[in-house]
Amino acid sequence: MKLEYKILWLDDQIQGFIDDEMIQEVEEYLVEQGFQPKIITTSKSDDFFKALDDSFDLLLTDYHLNDINGDEVIKKIRSQEYSVLSEVLFYTAKADLKDTDKINRVSFLETNTLLGDHRELVLKATINLIGLTLKKFQNIIAMRGMIMHETSSLDVEMIEIIKKALKNNNLNFEELSVSIYDQLIELFTQKAEFVQECKRKMNFNQLTKDNFVYSAKYKILTLSKILEDLKMTDFSNEYDSEINSIRNKFAHAILEKDGNGRKFFKHKEEGIDFNESLCKVIRENIIKHKSNLDELKERV
Repeated sequence: MKLEYKILWLDDQIQGFIDDEMIQEVEEYLVEQGFQPKIITTSKSDDFFKALDDSFDLLLTDYHLNDINGDEVIKKIRSQEYSVLSEVLFYTAKADLKDTDKINRVSFLETNTLLGDHRELVLKATINLIGLTLKKFQNIIAMRGMIMHETSSLDVEMIEIIKKALKNNNLNFEELSVSIYDQLIELFTQKAEFVQECKRKMNFNQLTKDNFVYSAKYKILTLSKILEDLKMTDFSNEYDSEINSIRNKFAHAILEKDGNGRKFFKHKEEGIDFNESLCKVIRENIIKHKSNLDELKERV
């Protein structure tokens, strides 16, 4: 499960789909679902197979091409040379596909131009198939794993930005560093006293209720300082609430099941249900802040 949804699209007349803004409609649909679209289009089978690998979520192609037949395309996709098991949609307006051998995760669409525009029908079938694949992806357990992975990747990127910024002589961290030193000394003093009190009273239960996650806080303070010095919009607070905070709550949520057997994660203390709707919002926020960090990395 990943945030980016990749499509490889082969058609002799692919420019028609581009001109009719149908590629754009597919991209907009994926964005609406909280995914990051990446659609590669080509009119030549050679270019299709050069780009082909198992990272694509969906492969689209006209069944009747000028330089290769659909049966050959299927065999090559599933051959040992490529071994790609992605979903495939073949479409045609020219021939009956009823006798075509059925292959796992391969769909066939025969349009009838007398009943509607060929490209419109292909677009509708594409979006329907994407919807089905997204439902398979959005198992709530897999979704939590994806969100944990993506937010951790953002953490790594933020650390890289901070390390790079510390080498930039135009950025001054002296005041911030003194402030963090003082805060840490005060914090460790308070925590030491708290632990000693818990030990004296043998109140281990009270000790377990203290969420001592200081590292994320200081990353956010440093990020805010970098943005300030570079005179960029400060998104650090949003990042903290939309990424750090929600990730920590998701990590401590408990898997539950409602009366209809639907599984979801619940953070009981906050009363938050990590259902499909909230996961979509989280995905959108990850995409937003990935873009923010990418832009910042270019400026540091």
